[in-house]
Amino acid sequence: MTIPAVVLATFALLMPLGVPAASEQRPARPALTEAQPCTEIATYTCSVLTVPLDRSGRVPGELRLRVAVADNADAPRGVLLVLSGGPGQPGPALVPRISQRLSYLVDDYRLVMIDQRGTGAGAIDCPRVQAEVGSSDITPPSAAAVRECAGQLGRTRNHYTTADTVADLEDLRRALGVPRWTLDGVSYGSFVASQYGLTHPRRVTRMVLDSVVPQNDPDALYLDSLRRSGTVLRRACQEQRCGYDPAAELARVVRRHDIGVGVFDLLVIASIVDPKLTGETFFPVLDLLHQAAQGDPGPLTAAIADLQGGGATPPAEFSAGLHLATLCADLRSAPWGDATATLRERDEAVARALDKISPDEAWPFEAKTAIEQGIIQGCRHWPPSRPNPEPPYDQLMMPVLLLNGDRDLSTPVEWAREQAARTPCGKLVVIRGMGHSIQGRNAEGDRAVRRFLIGS
Repeated sequence: MTIPAVVLATFALLMPLGVPAASEQRPARPALTEAQPCTEIATYTCSVLTVPLDRSGRVPGELRLRVAVADNADAPRGVLLVLSGGPGQPGPALVPRISQRLSYLVDDYRLVMIDQRGTGAGAIDCPRVQAEVGSSDITPPSAAAVRECAGQLGRTRNHYTTADTVADLEDLRRALGVPRWTLDGVSYGSFVASQYGLTHPRRVTRMVLDSVVPQNDPDALYLDSLRRSGTVLRRACQEQRCGYDPAAELARVVRRHDIGVGVFDLLVIASIVDPKLTGETFFPVLDLLHQAAQGDPGPLTAAIADLQGGGATPPAEFSAGLHLATLCADLRSAPWGDATATLRERDEAVARALDKISPDEAWPFEAKTAIEQGIIQGCRHWPPSRPNPEPPYDQLMMPVLLLNGDRDLSTPVEWAREQAARTPCGKLVVIRGMGHSIQGRNAEGDRAVRRFLIGS
């Protein structure tokens, strides 16, 4: 989408510089300290950004966030901040992969990544939650594990909201000494990017949102993804000429064997690593469902069991504790409202939500899958906490490119369309046959990003 120059010029004159009061309270520029070559990649320098745990000062403490910055300080198009997902993924540890995937940008932009608070080198480690769910959104943690994690964090659990991360990013921008930068967020990183853009609009030149989490918070019940599962299965079956209806078979299997959450988890992961469901790089999902529908659920249940637990995922690679602390504070679309709801209110709201879900809303899954999956089951047991503050603006007015795969079940394409509808200067590119995380994995998506950020 081409934005008329007069529109951008008018916008620049009218918009204030972020939130002035916050910058007036912190006149000294934040600094990057302890600079040394990154162990992960030789052409980057790694430093530490020290930020307050609680910017109000009521809870003492500081957080040391690791930052990786490319050494090409004279990049002609300035800084590109790449935001990882989760919430729970690290930043600098992913630089080798990201710099390879975005290789067509590295001559024009100076790439930067950061360990968002509670991740990477400073990851929250809740051992029981980590062992139970690893990096899965869908696997439900036990109530005891959730309570244990919240108790371990104590009062600090109130300070891992996305708004806290946005404030950290503004400190990073100031430490880098750049007046404006470009943001590129993947999955949850797209939500962080949009929240930053809604808080500090004049600090953002352009923005790429890849595998989009909408700015107003996605449906915590995951109904869009549950419904879309049938479409993804049928398209994969058509391509492979499987000769049966996999969506109808899924419906029969989950009702007969009560494994809705497990099958949903399997499909969400497949949409990330093998969206065409060929079975070449992941479990042969179509075959497993067909065998189960024909009376042999053993291979399917074995595949589900193989995915369960996170013992092989250390917190530095994905912090399940941070995932809980952030999501449960950020959610505003949960059945119980925001994070201030009591546990009793949450239980009552979940029961009401189940009663309201019609069979068609979740098909081919059962309605109960929507409330038994990990986001609802984790956050219904998380103690009341400080909710994520809403940003001061309600529309992203800078140029925005939105990318989404039509087979993404982690951040379904409906979420991207929702965000695009409320982004005046946005352009949505839907990639057919692709799942989650487009950049560096799809030529059409890379061409769209290159045109948007470089113009060629």
